[in-house]
Amino acid sequence: MRIAYVINSLEGGGASGPVPAVVNVLRSEGCDVRVLALTMRDGRGLSAIEQEGISVLVRERGETNHFGALQWLDRQILDWQPDLIWTSLTRATLLGQIVGQLHGIDVVSWQHSVFLKPLNALLLKLRHRRSIFWVADSDSVAALTHSRLGVAPERIAVWPLFAADMRAPLAAAWRPGMPLRIGSLGRLHRAKGYDVLIAALGRMRADGFTAPVPIEIEIAGDGALREKLTAQASALGVSDLRLIGFSEPKSFLAGLHLYVQPSRREGLCIAAHEAMQARLPVLASAVGELGHTILDRVTGRLVPPIDPDALARALADLLRDPDRLGVMGEASRKRVLDLFGGEAFARAGAGALDRIRTVRETRAPAPDRSTSHDRNGRSASHRST
Repeated sequence: MRIAYVINSLEGGGASGPVPAVVNVLRSEGCDVRVLALTMRDGRGLSAIEQEGISVLVRERGETNHFGALQWLDRQILDWQPDLIWTSLTRATLLGQIVGQLHGIDVVSWQHSVFLKPLNALLLKLRHRRSIFWVADSDSVAALTHSRLGVAPERIAVWPLFAADMRAPLAAAWRPGMPLRIGSLGRLHRAKGYDVLIAALGRMRADGFTAPVPIEIEIAGDGALREKLTAQASALGVSDLRLIGFSEPKSFLAGLHLYVQPSRREGLCIAAHEAMQARLPVLASAVGELGHTILDRVTGRLVPPIDPDALARALADLLRDPDRLGVMGEASRKRVLDLFGGEAFARAGAGALDRIRTVRETRAPAPDRSTSHDRNGRSASHRST
């Protein structure tokens, strides 16, 4: 089966991150896969894909010209003539559905976001049947795909979009005499809850909490909220927090002793799972899959979302006994390897692909696509699926 795998962009920290692992599983199942990116954006996700020997076709222009992106995607599909278009995120899904509809090609779509803009949610709900099958990155997102978009459960498979990497560098346990390094990894966006973290740090300071060891707190990520978060930290007297901008995730995580994910909402949350992979205890909001993956007081701590008081109490509790962090980090890594190791990832992907094949085989025969026409009206051979 020839699969055109369509992603929105090659932005670092976005949906391009899991592409190598996904493509490798599809290839191991006998599929021929070609990756198509609708725009480059910052391009930080490209090198990790190319390092796995996966080539990517990238549309050179920006992300605002949707008609131009549609024309580009239509040309790529006509040139390669895949059996299946597999899309990721809303823009790629809507454009992929249109191209698939034009040329009689089945479409499968990822869903890995718990938040959709109202217009996008409406469009996906109205057009959800244009994708013959949906793949959710977690059980929580699968439930939302059913309730929010109206997709029947039999048309949804769960394939967690995280494959634990045994080669990833490991964080060293904190030792007496060292500063305790706390970090978080993500966009400076309201969804990530960094304002909640700063509020919690401010309350700890106001309550007179003093850590038994020096602490350093860093948030690695870019975004529009930098100035607002900086001003909030200054107003609350939070002087040990640094916004360091984009940092290579694996090396950043390997330099920490504790990871914090104070999000308002998440689906799977790859960053927190990468932190567990790096042997870090994780203090997180109990949102999305985090509430299932993290074992409270075993691999880290769970707190309600948007609750600075609860976050402050949990963080203070962890800081009072930093020797515990190494033990929790070991348990954290074991937990994530058990749940998201390579075999589990491949098994979930193969199961999703089997269900997709079954859906395609049991559907009514598609119209004859032995010939189709390109944008200039010229006849072009098109293989039947």
